[in-house]
Amino acid sequence: MEIVREIELEASPEDVWSALTDEEQLQEWFANDVELDPTPGGRGVFRWDNGETREAVVESVEEGERIVLRFEDEGVVDLRVVATETGSVVKVREAAPSWSTAIEFRALSACAIR
Repeated sequence: MEIVREIELEASPEDVWSALTDEEQLQEWFANDVELDPTPGGRGVFRWDNGETREAVVESVEEGERIVLRFEDEGVVDLRVVATETGSVVKVREAAPSWSTAIEFRALSACAIR
């Protein structure tokens, strides 16, 4: 299963990159507790107050432009930041071995970004 979408933001690519890779900023919009080493081979742990935890490994990074995370359930999230005239676009490609995993992550990220 694969889901692809784009999110337009009125923010600079630098600010968007920080929101996607900085632990403190991720805690503001994504998970309640975040550990992330945004370097190739780095580890990511995302915890929510409901007790849910998701772990990932950073597969690749193009500093300021792209980060790819592989989750423990073999789901892959590929995030790209592209500059626009009015800010940035985040291009998100999520691939998962099952429908429910992809839908669950999409729902979490869509709610958190708003």
